[in-house]
Parts: sequence; C-alpha cells; structure tokens
Amino acid sequence: MAHSTSEQHGQQHPLKLYFVVWGWLFVLSAFSYTVDLLHLEGMLRWSLIMLFMILKAGLIVAVFMHMCWERLALVYAILLPPLAVLVFVGIMAFESDHTFDTRGVSFTVGGTP
Repeated sequence: MAHSTSEQHGQQHPLKLYFVVWGWLFVLSAFSYTVDLLHLEGMLRWSLIMLFMILKAGLIVAVFMHMCWERLALVYAILLPPLAVLVFVGIMAFESDHTFDTRGVSFTVGGTP
C-alpha cells in the first residue's frame, strides 16, 4: 500500500546544511582557542569567549535540535524560561552588590571599617 505525501510525517534536511553548520562550529571553536593563544585578558577575553559560546550554542539549538523548524509557540516554551532565569540572575547579582555595599557603609563604626 503506497502512502501519499500528505500522510508522511517528518522533514528531510539536506546534508549540506549540517556540514555548513559543522564548519561554522569548527571556525567558532578556532576563534575561541585563538583568544587563549593571543593571551587576551580581562573583560575582552571573557566577552569574546562568551560571544563564541553563545553563537555555537545557538547554532546547535537551531539546527541540530531542529528549533528553527518548530512552531513559534514551542520555541517560546523552550527558550523563554531559561532567558527569564538569566534575567533574574542578573537582577539578583546587581541587588547583591548593592546590599554588600550598603552593609559596608552601615556597619562601619565612626566612618572607618
């Protein structure tokens, strides 16, 4: 019994797409290692490493986890909660710095630590 194309489920993606993504992952990894080889330090180093890491994670999630072919509601359901957690962690980090500084000012005796 032959199945019509409307009854078949799933998608076929060309292998070329996967090879291109593997190539980009290799290039981004090489850039990440180059940051270490150039002995960059401080915020520049960590900013570049984080940028390359986020780009690689985005490629992996979009292509290998097939998120770019999913419905928008499913993408939002999977990506928005971790994004919200990151926002809240950032808010808590800012608040903890403020609390630490305020305690330093409030608990000094006579203006000296």
